[in-house]
Amino acid sequence: MISLAADQALAATPGLTLTPWAPNLKVEELAFLSADQRLAVSPRDGLLLLDAKGAELARMKGSFSSLDSRATAQQAFVASLDTRRQQALVVGLDTARRTWGTPLYLPTRDFGVNGLCLYRDDASNLFVFLVGEEGKGEQWLLGNGNVLNAGAQKVRTVPLPPSAQFCQVDDAAHQLVVNEENVGWWAYPAHAEADVTRTPVAMRDPFGDIKGAAGALALVPGGVVGLDPEAAQLKLYQQQGERWTAQATLPLSGLKEPEGLALRNTDQGLQVLIRDDADGRVYQGQIDWQARPVPLAPVLPSVAARVQTDPVARQGDAADDPAIWIHPQQPSLSRVLGTNKKQGLLAYDLQGKLLQELPVGRLNNVDVRPNFKLGEQTVDLAVASHRDHNSLSLFTIDRSTGELGDIGEVATPLKDIYGICLFQPASGEIYAIANDKDGTFLQYRLSAVNGRAQGELVRQFKVDSQPEGCVADDQRQRLFLGEEDVGVWAVDARADQPATLTSVIKVGAQLQADVEGLALYQSAGRDYLVVSSQGNDSYLVLDAEPPFASHGAFRVGLNAAAGIDGASETDGLEVTSVNLGGPWSHGMLVVQDGRKRMPEQAQNFKFVPWAEVAQALKLP
Repeated sequence: MISLAADQALAATPGLTLTPWAPNLKVEELAFLSADQRLAVSPRDGLLLLDAKGAELARMKGSFSSLDSRATAQQAFVASLDTRRQQALVVGLDTARRTWGTPLYLPTRDFGVNGLCLYRDDASNLFVFLVGEEGKGEQWLLGNGNVLNAGAQKVRTVPLPPSAQFCQVDDAAHQLVVNEENVGWWAYPAHAEADVTRTPVAMRDPFGDIKGAAGALALVPGGVVGLDPEAAQLKLYQQQGERWTAQATLPLSGLKEPEGLALRNTDQGLQVLIRDDADGRVYQGQIDWQARPVPLAPVLPSVAARVQTDPVARQGDAADDPAIWIHPQQPSLSRVLGTNKKQGLLAYDLQGKLLQELPVGRLNNVDVRPNFKLGEQTVDLAVASHRDHNSLSLFTIDRSTGELGDIGEVATPLKDIYGICLFQPASGEIYAIANDKDGTFLQYRLSAVNGRAQGELVRQFKVDSQPEGCVADDQRQRLFLGEEDVGVWAVDARADQPATLTSVIKVGAQLQADVEGLALYQSAGRDYLVVSSQGNDSYLVLDAEPPFASHGAFRVGLNAAAGIDGASETDGLEVTSVNLGGPWSHGMLVVQDGRKRMPEQAQNFKFVPWAEVAQALKLP
């Protein structure tokens, strides 16, 4: 290695030539804001807006470390760490007027924050990831569009490597990349509703090509550029599916202690800034390499839940399937039933408040129908699959108060009962269709002549693999059922008809396994089948009549104003077209939320106005 004079060029490789940039500038970190503007942090001078030659354009006084930004035409948001207050912050920057806004500070954390990075999702929500000591990481919601919230909201905890210091996010790919100094670089899903998984980008020798340490990094579409400060090298990686391949190693001959790294994609390749901690100077260069952008999943429209229920009383995978009971006189007094498969049956009002819980055991799926004869009385009926007893649990619903009552169980020969749905033809009797994980379906005619639950087996059929969700179209006497890894089938719901399966939709690009909850939106205009596509946290809407045309899929995203997180990993769902009043004038969609965020709690159910689904998908 050689030391550099301020005006001496550094030839590292034919693909990278570094020259000093703004020789008198002493900063800790830099970032590209645009082609002609840069950002920098200085413990002495504060947050700096610089021109392309390093001349100062604007300054926010203070002492800062770490730096990331997101910019639009005239507005930028800059995230950093205030070293005096030991707090992360984000501040708006008017790039045209060159003025700083009022900083939004995150609450003081109970761990040391080593670094941070920003992320903007498809719905324009702005987040910051905090990279902390001892593997502690967090994701915080900052605002939406060009507006910061009055306060930051913690979305989730993200376990990270114990020696992480640097992170960057590819917004379009929803991918967070974090370093682990002595191990390598890791990629995580960045979306607020994503599961916490990680994929190695590159590993340290002998498991990979990193010779010294995994340091600072920068992202371009389809690629990662990582700095190995101990070996004084830049490493270039191309993403290929979920794997990464090494493309080149660029030696930084002459840099003694390369630390900071900033990158900008240009038509000619990559413009790069690297800081050498040994002399405090920043060097610039051009890398003659462009990563190939990877195919991205289509951007799905997002709707927000207006209400969420109280969390269920058990941790882990507990909440499962909802049903909507309609009050016959006052729809606004309707209730949402939900199963807690570690506890029993729950009932909520339309504001999400828990009204009643029946701790009868492990109930998996639930469905409701009106006008069930209980001896001499007429009640409404809820039926759930009971996994402790491999039975059908029957519950009355008082037509005036909505109060639930347990009227017993119907035994089944199933070995592992799973899903259930009800069918009520025009003649008025109620059938329960239950399934087993082995693919067996049993259809029972339900009764309670003497006030206790009874069931008569009237039909049996089978699919090839594990089913769960099902829903019956009473008007058309058609049953829809989901085979989790295969798709959705339609079959005649009548007990005296052959169970001939007709394919509605196969698992594929639109519907991603597991196929989970199924529900019918039925109105005077159109009828729709709604399907939980658990594999990509979305909901698919199809016509409920052949040829079952698709109207597209949507996601349930977070509602920042109401403090309600989005929904993901959904098991069961239900929908109604009945006017329940207020936001539910065109009906309501209820989805189970498999990952409760903001704050992180036990699972719950989300209530979404159907009008917003119809608008998002432009439903006829």
